[in-house]
Amino acid sequence: MAVDLKATVPGTDREAKLANPAIDMPGYIKVAQEAEVHRRTRRVTEEEFIKMSGEKDTIILDARSKQMYDLLHVKGAINLNFSDIDAVTLPKTLPDKNVRILIYCNNNFTPAAPERADQVQPVRAKKPDVAARAFQPKMRTASLNVSTYTALYNYGYKNVYELAPLLDVNTSKIVFESNSDKK
Repeated sequence: MAVDLKATVPGTDREAKLANPAIDMPGYIKVAQEAEVHRRTRRVTEEEFIKMSGEKDTIILDARSKQMYDLLHVKGAINLNFSDIDAVTLPKTLPDKNVRILIYCNNNFTPAAPERADQVQPVRAKKPDVAARAFQPKMRTASLNVSTYTALYNYGYKNVYELAPLLDVNTSKIVFESNSDKK
């Protein structure tokens, strides 16, 4: 038996069966567009990121998985896995919506993000066993920076700044650390 998954026609029985008040794609698109405009003036250089990271009331947020965070992350960053950004966990982790939050993701570190998934290549670094696994690139349109920025904006965190450039882990002035080094 084949299921017809064609576009749902408003006002039909199928639309009623698919209704879920906890999911709002048009609302998400609207918020994402607002966040994109807000983000335009909140992308920072490597130097600005470093300067801001040392200032009072600033948090560096790494939204990658704990496993990747533990392998290698920006020194001083806290980890909140993107899938754990929700109405309960976020206020516990970041109780002050006005605190300055700096974000970065895999796509800030070499190699450049590909156009297509079949072009993804591992990171080349002096410590390929660590950096290559820790900063696997995503497609540009699936960049974790974009998702994280949009989610934080959606939850009312507007003092967010994003590391903008693509940097080489080996030559960046940003200091990295590994939780495996601490064990």
